[in-house]
Amino acid sequence: MSDSYLKIIELDKFFGDFAALKNISLDINEGEFVCFLGPSGCGKTTLLRAIAGLDIQSNGRIIQDGKDVSWLSPDSRDFGIVFQSYALFPNLSVADNIAYGLRNRKVKRVDQKERVKELLDIIGLPDSGSKFPGQLSGGQQQRVALARAIATSPGLLLLDEPLSALDARVRHHLRHEIKELQRKLGVTTVMVTHDQEEALSMADRIVVMNHGVIEQVGTPEEIYSYPKTPFVAQFVGTMNFVPCSVVDKGTINVGGNSVCCPQAASMIDQTGVSLAIRPEDIRIRNTEQADNRLLAQVTSMEFLGSFVRSKLSVEGMNDLIIADFSMNDIRDFNISHGDQLALDLPEERLHLFAGEVL
Repeated sequence: MSDSYLKIIELDKFFGDFAALKNISLDINEGEFVCFLGPSGCGKTTLLRAIAGLDIQSNGRIIQDGKDVSWLSPDSRDFGIVFQSYALFPNLSVADNIAYGLRNRKVKRVDQKERVKELLDIIGLPDSGSKFPGQLSGGQQQRVALARAIATSPGLLLLDEPLSALDARVRHHLRHEIKELQRKLGVTTVMVTHDQEEALSMADRIVVMNHGVIEQVGTPEEIYSYPKTPFVAQFVGTMNFVPCSVVDKGTINVGGNSVCCPQAASMIDQTGVSLAIRPEDIRIRNTEQADNRLLAQVTSMEFLGSFVRSKLSVEGMNDLIIADFSMNDIRDFNISHGDQLALDLPEERLHLFAGEVL
């Protein structure tokens, strides 16, 4: 028996001749925190609005908690939503904003008051009920919007880029708060974001979207460490792509260098292949014992706090590659601009993709 709380089945959405969503199918489990991640125009907000009934899909079905809600109006669906713009009523007090949905449901006044007090405590604003939105900071307004969304105890919480209008410090703080609140409530949550760090730090699973389709679904670790497509590899984190050729089932040729790579077995019939490796996975070796040893020269170094991002010119390669070296590596190997280095490409950190990736 499936424990899926939300099922999206073969969903399409057309705006005239433009296909914003193409055959989207997805299962979201009860209590799960899922992020729709992708660049502007990829379809993530359109998918969220279809789930909410704000933009009805052209084809396909949406099942929530066993109920077909595909064609229901938003007010007939069981969800709370938080928008990027907060969408608070400026002429209502904080308490009245939070109680808005409760009032519409004809909840008794005494129960409204008790629920509002409970939520003000939960969001850390116990003394702000009588204030108006204009008297609050952006972060405080977003907390109030969140409290209003969960006031009626919805089965589904939808978050549309809820942190993008806030400054970096407040965003980092609210990430943790929202995730902790979601865990505490156990509410199934879907959040739209274009911020990869936000998705990696908050989601139980990430749905990476591009041009109206789902590229990959997985845990943050799976998405980052095992990207299934070049787009996912490029969009989530930083990735080096290097043209190569397959020599045999366990070896590739990179710029005239022989490199051990177990994935070569699956690419044996491909004529054009790209090797991908993340900058932090490139290691320095001071011996000639590394299996995948390449010689490189440091052409530039950029200090980024806990690590140094270095551009390297590798023998036999036309393009520079990027390597992130820890400050310990910089000190231990005494690395400076112009140095010659011996690099190791750990075979378990290598990815191969068909074709040349630009």
